[in-house]
Amino acid sequence: MILSMKWLSEFVKLDDNVTPRAYSEALTMSGSKVEGYETEGEEISNVIVGKILSVEKHPDSDHLVICQLEVGKEEPVQIVTGASNVNAGDIVPVAMDKSTLPGGKKITKGKLRGVVSNGMLCSLGELGLTAHDFPYAIEDGIFIMQEDCEIGQDIQSAIGLNDVKVEFEITSNRPDCLSVTGLARETAATFGKPLELHTPVVKGGAGDINEFLSVEVQNPELCPRYVARMAKNIKIGPSPRWMRERLRASGVRPINNIVDITNYVMLEYGQPMHAFDHKFVAGGKIVVRNAKDGESITTLEGVEHKLTSDMLAICDIEKPSAVAGVMGGEYSGINDDTNMIVFESANFKGSSVRLTAKALGMRTESSGRFEKGLDPQMCMAAVNRACELVEMLGAGEVLDGYIDIDNSDPTPKTVTFAPDWMNSFLGIDVSAEQQIAYLESLGFKVEGDKVIVPSFRSDIEDKADVAEEVARMFGYDKIPVTAISGTAKGGLTDRQKFDRLAEQTMLSCGLYEIYTYSFISPKYYDKINLPENSPLRKSVTITNPLGEDTSVMRTTALPSMLEVLSRNYNNRNASAALYEIATEYYPKGDDELPDEVPQLMMGMYGAKCDFYTLKGIVEILMDRLGIANWDVEPQHDNPTFHPGRCANLLVDGNVVGVFGEVHPKVCQNYEIGTKAYVAQINADMLYAAERPECEYKPLPKFPASARDLAIICDDATPVRDLERAIRSASGKLLEKLELFDVYRGQQIEQGKKSVAYNLVLRAADRTLTVEEADAVVKKVLKALDAIGATLRS
Repeated sequence: MILSMKWLSEFVKLDDNVTPRAYSEALTMSGSKVEGYETEGEEISNVIVGKILSVEKHPDSDHLVICQLEVGKEEPVQIVTGASNVNAGDIVPVAMDKSTLPGGKKITKGKLRGVVSNGMLCSLGELGLTAHDFPYAIEDGIFIMQEDCEIGQDIQSAIGLNDVKVEFEITSNRPDCLSVTGLARETAATFGKPLELHTPVVKGGAGDINEFLSVEVQNPELCPRYVARMAKNIKIGPSPRWMRERLRASGVRPINNIVDITNYVMLEYGQPMHAFDHKFVAGGKIVVRNAKDGESITTLEGVEHKLTSDMLAICDIEKPSAVAGVMGGEYSGINDDTNMIVFESANFKGSSVRLTAKALGMRTESSGRFEKGLDPQMCMAAVNRACELVEMLGAGEVLDGYIDIDNSDPTPKTVTFAPDWMNSFLGIDVSAEQQIAYLESLGFKVEGDKVIVPSFRSDIEDKADVAEEVARMFGYDKIPVTAISGTAKGGLTDRQKFDRLAEQTMLSCGLYEIYTYSFISPKYYDKINLPENSPLRKSVTITNPLGEDTSVMRTTALPSMLEVLSRNYNNRNASAALYEIATEYYPKGDDELPDEVPQLMMGMYGAKCDFYTLKGIVEILMDRLGIANWDVEPQHDNPTFHPGRCANLLVDGNVVGVFGEVHPKVCQNYEIGTKAYVAQINADMLYAAERPECEYKPLPKFPASARDLAIICDDATPVRDLERAIRSASGKLLEKLELFDVYRGQQIEQGKKSVAYNLVLRAADRTLTVEEADAVVKKVLKALDAIGATLRS
């Protein structure tokens, strides 16, 4: 919202010492945040009003003329110009020597074809203006002024280009501040000045509105109030300069008197309005109804839009004339031959306007206000103000009467007034009388123990909201600092500790953390070779995606990790080692939210990593998390991974993840020209199996017995099976099992391998005898024989 300080002065008289900076700081501290301010024409310097005394042809040019100008000095000033629309007696803007124009353009004296020129005559464009600001001027020539001004006067004050514009950031809960009167109320309360609001006065007398118009509202829920008034014998023309100046300062382009009146009222009251040409209202009847499926409307911007049955439309007896709260139709606008108009001042349900504007891709100044929720009580005052301006500007004759279909609830909202509670709640000490004064300055009324909330403050719900009003008027900066009472226990939850430990483990292993988007393209499933019948292809679809590449919520985070690996590889990074705790989304019922499952993802490529590098990181992770009963088993049918270099991670016999080398075809899909390795581990299942507390044992008192065993087995037998057999047979006496050699060669039968282990045996309460150690070895050999492994001779 851009506020004109000249316009504001009509409602609140501020002291002369209140500078724009002081004003901005004060309003920000009282809760109306100012984004910035600027003075119109502040880039313009040394540009003044001049009068052309004479115009002579240039002796050495067919298109240049030499002008002598009176500029308020003793001697006339000579300026050479190429404009063809200047004549003696014209009043023009003169950029003197060493002047500055908008955009930082510098003007200095010089010579044109040998004749001295001491400045420049200015056009509208060179002053940063258009013909909308001064309709009598021409766009492509010198600005011939018709203003009441003095020779030598600064151009800013002469043409009203000196207003101060203050830009506010208005939050969605304060639509009342999207108006000059709303900000004037905040200003008056902030500075303790009286608020001088204007009550519109309409003379009327040009006939009865009911003879020309009727209104029917078929959906009172979406249109709580609809007010209409009419004027005839309309005279379309430019608005007066004071109105054009205020519109320009507020960021609105002046067009003509009728259109400018609707925009002026919208800015003044915050109530969007629309003016219909009565001759295009078929049957003289306005019907506010839901559009019919398949109906269409061509809006004022000349674009045809298809409407649906959930959109509210302003119609006549034949067709839609406007999209309610958004934009009028092409036949509802004001034309040069318009003779009779209908002013519409209505209230529409904010959520309906927002959804309609979004569906049609037409967010307008009007819809931006309606969607925040406006006050139905503003409708009548706004339409009366528009009619008053019609009469004030001589733009037409207003008809008597109005049509007001009011289905809103005018009962004011009340909230408990608890001054002692508010002092305790805010940590201040303000008397009840002063609190009442603060509230009354903002339009509230206090009767006994009740606060009567003004209709324009829809954001006030309970006494805490009222306390906020008292706090901001008292001054947030004046609230004393107090120590927090009571005690608060802080710290990390067990799950946060788990996540942090997992992340620290990844970092200690040399992996860098990444963040990826949870929404992906359905095509990503093809890139990881996911089967067509895989349940993972059933994703949650995003209703309003940013694009096709972000249209579904991922059911697997593998594509996200591979995308990052691909980006790094194609950016010529020689190696990469990455991790992320990524969330996957599994759809449930139609009306249910999806299950969200966090996955610990790892990904890497480079000369110094292979399958066993990744497996080693998984082993370190299991050790750091204190998970003992874990294992790995080969996985041959996962389409994303190499069939011979992939393994499942098991905890307590349950699969919790998968890791291995990426399938060459998948690498090709992602344009990764080297071997890549990824892991996907269910973080929830790891958390459930975590054993965060370590168990410490005393140092052994008795010596250990060591035995070396060289085992012959089939080459296809996994080392994991041998270790399981040894651990199971050794029982509690096995303290340590270490693999120290694997041999395939001439001394071993083809298809076989020799696997050598070192067994460390120890008892906690005694020294093991040779017989006891040998008995353990016999049990181990028997268990190994059962799986086809024998002692190497």
